[in-house]
Amino acid sequence: MNNNLQLILGGARSGKSRFSLVQGDEALFERRVFLATATAGDEEMKARIEKHRSDRGAEWETHEAPYHLTDALEKLRPTGKTLIVVDCATLWISNLLCGMGGASLSEAEAGRKIDDLIMVLSKTPGTVRIVSNEVGLSIVPDNVLGRQFRDLQGLLNQKLAAQAAQVFFLIAGIPQRIK
Repeated sequence: MNNNLQLILGGARSGKSRFSLVQGDEALFERRVFLATATAGDEEMKARIEKHRSDRGAEWETHEAPYHLTDALEKLRPTGKTLIVVDCATLWISNLLCGMGGASLSEAEAGRKIDDLIMVLSKTPGTVRIVSNEVGLSIVPDNVLGRQFRDLQGLLNQKLAAQAAQVFFLIAGIPQRIK
């Protein structure tokens, strides 16, 4: 178990991102890093990303890591006084399956990326908060890619939850501590 790892789960627009940034302990950290996995594929998404960046404020250092999340974590060189927010694991899985520089990874290759991430997290100093959607509460997808995505997301969430000291589930902006 990683005492400095927190998993923040919930549905879309449940308040996960806000909760990951504002838990009342921000003053404890000398450095605040935001690892973004979203990509601006259209104008609406570009505006969303800019709004999120603006809402975070200048005290947050932002790095984009839509595909190479593990490498980005290793390059940060955090200390015990660093807060890292990864937002979000769901987009990272989607990017691995659908957009790795125009090529997609197989389910097995994406599974290896998950294992690499878990290994790096186990030795990352500082506090890491990972935002992720709980996608298993919906219907079974009617296509192979949808089922692969759901399965990989569920696998990642389970592995993160097993390693995390704290797991929260957000519903309508209300955090429920489940671990």
